[in-house]
Amino acid sequence: MIVAALSAGPSFPLVPNVLLLLPLMVALVVLIGSRLTRKADGFFQLLSVGSAAVCFIASCILLGVSREQAPVDMFPFLVIDEGKTLNIWIAAILDRQSAGMMFIVTLIGLLVQVFSLAYMKDDDAKPRYFGALSLFMFSMTGIVLAENLVMMFIFWELVGLSSYLLIGHWFQKPAAADASKKAFITNRIGDFGFMIGILLLFGANHGNVSFIDLQESVSEGTLKVLAQTQPWFMTAAVLCLFMGAVGKSAQLPLHVWLPDAMEGPTPVSALIHAATMVAAGVYMMVRISFLVATTHTAAMWIAGVGGVTALMAALMATQQNDIKRILAYSTLSQLGYMVMAVGLVAMGGHGHGEVAEGHPAMFHLYTHAFFKALLFLGSGAVIYACHHEQDIWKMGGLSQHMKGTTVTFAIGTAALMGVPWITSGFYSKEGILIVAWNECKVLFTIGAVTAALTAFYMTRLFVVAFLGKPRSDNAKHAMDVGFLMMLPLLVLAALSLVSGFPMVADGLKAMMPKGHHAGGTAVLAISLVALIVGVGLGWVLYKGKDKDPLKISLFANKFYIDEIYAVLVKVFQDGLAWVVTGLERLVADGIVARLPTMLATWVGARARALQGGHLQSYTLLLGAGLLLAIYLIVFVLPGAAGVGH
Repeated sequence: MIVAALSAGPSFPLVPNVLLLLPLMVALVVLIGSRLTRKADGFFQLLSVGSAAVCFIASCILLGVSREQAPVDMFPFLVIDEGKTLNIWIAAILDRQSAGMMFIVTLIGLLVQVFSLAYMKDDDAKPRYFGALSLFMFSMTGIVLAENLVMMFIFWELVGLSSYLLIGHWFQKPAAADASKKAFITNRIGDFGFMIGILLLFGANHGNVSFIDLQESVSEGTLKVLAQTQPWFMTAAVLCLFMGAVGKSAQLPLHVWLPDAMEGPTPVSALIHAATMVAAGVYMMVRISFLVATTHTAAMWIAGVGGVTALMAALMATQQNDIKRILAYSTLSQLGYMVMAVGLVAMGGHGHGEVAEGHPAMFHLYTHAFFKALLFLGSGAVIYACHHEQDIWKMGGLSQHMKGTTVTFAIGTAALMGVPWITSGFYSKEGILIVAWNECKVLFTIGAVTAALTAFYMTRLFVVAFLGKPRSDNAKHAMDVGFLMMLPLLVLAALSLVSGFPMVADGLKAMMPKGHHAGGTAVLAISLVALIVGVGLGWVLYKGKDKDPLKISLFANKFYIDEIYAVLVKVFQDGLAWVVTGLERLVADGIVARLPTMLATWVGARARALQGGHLQSYTLLLGAGLLLAIYLIVFVLPGAAGVGH
């Protein structure tokens, strides 16, 4: 009865409103209240954690009762002419896709907040931190529940604001302040494309950008006609929407912000990389997969961008020494897998009516959320125990003193590698590779090489940081973390092992679109070879080493992409400065400053010509003036007076 009361009934149901509004109210209370008093910091922290717990319970209820149903209208946003001209509502879409994603977001959000209670206990700005976490939760739940593209875009921008606040939490550090600005500005580039895509669909579909109505239009309406008669339009619209995902999910060429986002607190990194922000781009692309399926050209570009991002990020990860940056590049790589899957499924013509929870991109997003949150929180435990040391070459031997953290981190590592049959990452990664095998052998090859690289750099990380002898006093005296930090690690470790099982009741077919079942045995064999090669190379090269025997400057310097961008930005800035300076000299110094002087000089010269000092000139002008006056008095004025009568 309680579940029914919470989930059904009136047009203003409780569950979606709890999920959406509770984090917002808590964020406002914490952020404003902490400004009024500093004596209630503990209360504000517990209030934020408590609201996350309530949202998690609500998401469990939603997951238990969710079904394909009409959206739930909450309140109007833009309604013109009683909805005939424009009709956009803030509304919640309650289906299996939104319910599953909401479960992930709220669970990891709750675990991150619990972990933060211990990790941030000595921070001077705890209320601001927890208030920003609640704002982040509000923003992400809005994206997940969004019934239309306009609502999604509003919360999309709020996620950008929230990430700016959290990445720059330690704004006193120049690196953190710069990283938050870099993330904010880079995402605005992608968001501009997202906005253009929304406007294109808005105009083409008569002002309606609801996901349900868009899908109906693709099936039997205006967009179906456009896809057949003007395929370039659908390609342009989908690629513009994809630009938003490129920014949020940190795909090439807008990937540069995500590694720098590591300057924020480590729990924030777990939240951004696992269940929020970067996941939003993939979630949006799966939500509009029916649009992607209308244009083969856009689908190929999407798959290609994802594949190249996966490979390049994995290569970069092999040469990073900061434990958080290694995991950051692994996130880029895994997001590339997901984006590649979106394009590949659409290339196979399976975007129409795709079962959301059966989409391989969503499956990998779900499993990745658990083991990536585990790895980031595990790295946070290591950094905390090593007095904020992040260089893996200054660690070593942590398994001797941090047994609980070591075991959970090993589970997360195995899941990211895709160790067969016992980890969730294996099932979700295999799903993507099978789709690639059937649709594009080139992208399958890229995926297989990326899998080998993933096994290599994660073996490198684990061997260097956790095995061998301590290489610093911090590592030598490291101790395992307390209960508040260990509890989230244990929960996430369990989920990293079992979260893939419910979706593979009938093997990989349970999560695959029709037509993508072939090649399972070959893909499995190649995956096993990739895993063995990657782990073997990592073990042989790094076991017992005190310094990196493999130095590849191209990978260590991230293909010099940041340096290239710095040069391009400087050239653009210098060019813009030259144009502005030229315009200023022309307009401000030239026209505005000199024109009045030139005009006055010209008028003065003409007037001076009339004052020549010659009596005959004055007499002539006086006579002409008298004649004009007589003409006006005799001929013009009487006529005007007659007209008046």
